Amino acid sequence: MPDAVSLSRGISPRIAVIIPCYNEELTVGTTVSGFRRALPDATVYVCDNNSSDRTADLAREAGAEVMSELRQGKGHAMRRMFADVDADLYVLVDGDATYDPDAAPAMLERVIAENLDFLNGARIAEAQAAYRAGHRFGNWALTSLVQFIFGRQFSDMLSGYKIFSRRFVKSFPAMSHGFEIETELTVHALGLRMPCAEVPTVYIERPAGSFSKLKTYRDGARILRLIANLVRNERPMLFFGVAAAVLGVAAFVLSIPLFYTYVETGLVPRLPTAIAVVGLSIVAVLSLFCGLVLDMSTTSRHEMKRLAYLAIPPVRPLAPGRGGSRRDGEDA
Repeated sequence: MPDAVSLSRGISPRIAVIIPCYNEELTVGTTVSGFRRALPDATVYVCDNNSSDRTADLAREAGAEVMSELRQGKGHAMRRMFADVDADLYVLVDGDATYDPDAAPAMLERVIAENLDFLNGARIAEAQAAYRAGHRFGNWALTSLVQFIFGRQFSDMLSGYKIFSRRFVKSFPAMSHGFEIETELTVHALGLRMPCAEVPTVYIERPAGSFSKLKTYRDGARILRLIANLVRNERPMLFFGVAAAVLGVAAFVLSIPLFYTYVETGLVPRLPTAIAVVGLSIVAVLSLFCGLVLDMSTTSRHEMKRLAYLAIPPVRPLAPGRGGSRRDGEDA
């Protein structure tokens, strides 16, 4: 129950429900009212992301604190809320009334009980129309790619229902502009090996007249570009090592006929091919060394990010002599 969300010492954490919104006048009131009922002690914040309808007015009428972000994109709205909202626990949810507010108390209880920094709500659609096949496939493909590269803790990376600790929010750089912010959130948790988990949550069909702002191909391309940039920045040895391997194989394949011709005749008649082989080999070696140098730099950067994260106290400090249930990067 909502009033059971408290710390072991009887001190209630400050809970903020943060809702980024763009043209959600049909659903924002329902969303705000639902979370105010489910979490009566929480403060609900709506960030109006340059809406052209009555989203801000209806959110305010429903009892939310409303802020504004004129730069278009979910990433911009979340960056504004992460910077300006001060709380111990943050419940992130979309303003389209597709997520179950009654699941929030139990999710918060788990975050507190296990001292988690990140809890992801994996969507289970009540109706087929709630979660379109194209979106489901794209989510699976992108989530599988992130799982392969960064870790397998989450099965629904692009869910809009998440809970964060203060130390997660205040150590998160938030560089994304749009819907790719969910990918950046996931990689941030996995990269710092934070205590995190995932729970199933009901996903409800949008009300009639309400439309998704997600552009399947455009936003999918943005997420793929972000993943590539994150691999380059967070796994430079992998990124440049693969490039070096591809270039090295190409140089080797092109050198085979040159080698046989040289053995038979003692000549290298294909001078452009020889120059290409030498060039590819040089670039492959340079790429490998770039990966090695950037990998050392990335290690130092990860150490600084980890120290910034640890400088923020946890919501519920563990008692001396107790191991608790902190599990870095584990999924239950």
